[in-house]
Amino acid sequence: MAKRTTSTAAKGAPVYIVDGSRTPQLKARGQPGPFRASDLAVSAGRALLLRQPFPASALDEVIIGCVMPGPDEANIGRVIALRLGCGTGVTAWTVQRNCASGMQALDCAYRNISMGRSDLVLAGGVEAMSHAPVLMNEAMVKWLGDWNAAKRLPDRLKLLGRLRLRHLSPIIGLLRGLTDPVVGLSMGQTAENLAYRFGIDRETMDAFALQSHQRLAAAQDGGLLADEIEPLYDPAGACVLEDDGLRRDSSVERLGKLKPVFDRPYGLVTAGNSAQVTDGAAMLVLASEQAVKDHDLKVIGRIVDCEWAGLDPAEMGLGPAYAMAGLLKRRRLKIEDIDCWEINEAFAAQVLACLEAWKDADFCKRELHTRSPLGEIDMTRLNIDGGGIALGHPVGASGARIVLHAARLLERIEGRYAMASLCIGGGQGGAMLVERG
Repeated sequence: MAKRTTSTAAKGAPVYIVDGSRTPQLKARGQPGPFRASDLAVSAGRALLLRQPFPASALDEVIIGCVMPGPDEANIGRVIALRLGCGTGVTAWTVQRNCASGMQALDCAYRNISMGRSDLVLAGGVEAMSHAPVLMNEAMVKWLGDWNAAKRLPDRLKLLGRLRLRHLSPIIGLLRGLTDPVVGLSMGQTAENLAYRFGIDRETMDAFALQSHQRLAAAQDGGLLADEIEPLYDPAGACVLEDDGLRRDSSVERLGKLKPVFDRPYGLVTAGNSAQVTDGAAMLVLASEQAVKDHDLKVIGRIVDCEWAGLDPAEMGLGPAYAMAGLLKRRRLKIEDIDCWEINEAFAAQVLACLEAWKDADFCKRELHTRSPLGEIDMTRLNIDGGGIALGHPVGASGARIVLHAARLLERIEGRYAMASLCIGGGQGGAMLVERG
């Protein structure tokens, strides 16, 4: 039985989204990318703060979501704040809620502003997944401990004689981090569980994946993402202007030739219908009503509410179905009241399962405690400009990215409400409701 966490800030003072920026999302290509996590966040944050009418030192705090900061980025939120010139007096901290870390940072800022503890907050998320650590195994760590303890040459020579190839076998930190330690399943295997439970076939998954690429291509061609993406300049001077994981040549035929990754040889989840491993950052400025007046700030949206839900880690991809349902219920909204939906595409199977769950009377009655199915989300309102399958999913950043994009989308389509939601490794879901400013 899933449990939900209601935001204590739901009835507090209004919290506004003033502005936001993100980097292009860069696909990991087998080697560490050109940017560390803090580099990405600073690139997005610098451009964002430079166009504000207040100095960076006017911020009350900086809150950053990040799952795997590098060894030189302890409390990466503070590193980013100092590098952005916020000054030593602006406090900064880091949060981690797996895939929803960026949304958690926004929720923390939302709560503090709503309760009157802060007026101006820089919040967001970042991840440099290509820099995920490669670790030594336990046998090698023990051997090194013995080596450091040995002081005499004969003792060290004996230790060298005990060194074996198995000591040099590395642990890939990213693969270990994407495996749930409680149920012993990788995130992809949990997506396979959902495909089986809801009868989602490979063709449907691949068609959804293709749609993600087609929608991102249309958004790029139409310049629809330009107002949220800041250029990145790598150390060699090359400039990156767009998300580079887009596969314009993708087709159902090409996707259909890919082999299963997580359940060989009979599985349905492939690299093509899963989110890409990606580096990226997204940052937003949130403000109280007083701060908006004091600095004459233009508002692009308002955070209305946030919801967190817990569920079986073996079916973690259903998290949005639980979290979004709780948010709609508390706000007394219906599906048709939401003008656009951003559900992070960790896997095609996972998003499709959430959609099926809301149409399933038994699931809604047992799990969501509703008398009837919630209904069907209009696919023309879901991930309008593509999602994680085409853009990638830098785990610490995605929650902030989809909220920023939801706010920008509302401006573009002149809608009122947007829902942003993610599934979370470990069996959780997060959802944030945004209203147009």
